[in-house]
Amino acid sequence: MNFFVRGFMVLSVVAALSLSACQSSGNRRVRNNEVVPVAMLQPTSVALPRSYVADIQAIQFVEIKPKVVGFVKEVLVDEGQLVQKGQPLFRLTSDSYAEAVKESEANYKQVQAELEMANYETERVQRLVDKQIFSPIRLEQVKREREVARMKVEQARAQMQRAQMEYQYTTITSPFTGYVDRIPYKVGSLVSQESLLTTVSDISEVFAYYKVNESEYLRFKRAQLRGEDLQETENVELVLPDGSTYMYKGRQETVEGDFERGTGSIAFRVRFPNPEGLLKHGVTGKVRLMTHMDDVYLVPQKSTFEIQDFTYVYLVDGDGVAKVRSFNPIERYQNYYITQDLPAGSYIVYEGLQTVKDGMKIGTDTIPFEDVKKELYLSNLRK
Repeated sequence: MNFFVRGFMVLSVVAALSLSACQSSGNRRVRNNEVVPVAMLQPTSVALPRSYVADIQAIQFVEIKPKVVGFVKEVLVDEGQLVQKGQPLFRLTSDSYAEAVKESEANYKQVQAELEMANYETERVQRLVDKQIFSPIRLEQVKREREVARMKVEQARAQMQRAQMEYQYTTITSPFTGYVDRIPYKVGSLVSQESLLTTVSDISEVFAYYKVNESEYLRFKRAQLRGEDLQETENVELVLPDGSTYMYKGRQETVEGDFERGTGSIAFRVRFPNPEGLLKHGVTGKVRLMTHMDDVYLVPQKSTFEIQDFTYVYLVDGDGVAKVRSFNPIERYQNYYITQDLPAGSYIVYEGLQTVKDGMKIGTDTIPFEDVKKELYLSNLRK
């Protein structure tokens, strides 16, 4: 926001406060030297618990589709079953594919025999050419015939291998150890390469993806580049949909390469062990981790007010004059706003904002900030 817009906003706030102060029918009238409680802001370090909605995914998740067209002959597993790598899942009708294998094998043997005859004929003609009984032209002719026979063998071998492979594809196996999902096609169903027979998910471990905005990402990466431990990336907690905390801690591993254009967010990935198989692919939860912040200020929420999405406090200078000041909260924590915008050692009006207006000289009753923190902590316990 440019300087003139910001100035207009502050003037609007001042005008609004002045107007409310002058309308005193039944309210206490504002007077200079009003004694109000103030507190000095002190830099501190906080460990802020942060929660993010997470999408839980299996470390491997594969759609099982047939590679050939056929009718489902056998369904060899059940929904939700744990299967091993290479275990058969489905069998399709295979009679036509078995016949294609036999035909291709027979053709392959035939062209192999033709190649053997071509080799024999080449050797025979070679001997006759050496004795000058046949001309070299005849030798070149039989060599070309032998090359054609060799190419037919290669073609027949490829056809046979393709037929054998298609026959093998009629038995569909699991690519890895995992759990079978829903099976929509039953025995007798016609399926093709586009038919989704089921999915298999490996949930021995799971990935939890959570998204952060650009500001959070930049704060985390800058701290990481400085060598700071801004977040506890090795002890990430997962809160399950029923409100319980998952028994195993996770480890933050990586971050996606691009921001989403629509939301301006980017996803981090956390890996959680899942030896009991409690977490399933697609379940939701909340990732909870501790974010460490140093040299920040805790501004009591009741010491602030908001107008048009901006947050303000009254700063009190050495002469006891209260001045409106806006600040940018980094985060809200319990009954505090966390910020780094305000000057060190600032005194703020702690309570009684309705008795103060911009530029007013007030009497101050300084409250130790430790007492302020204790009071706000106790109020949180009572909630």
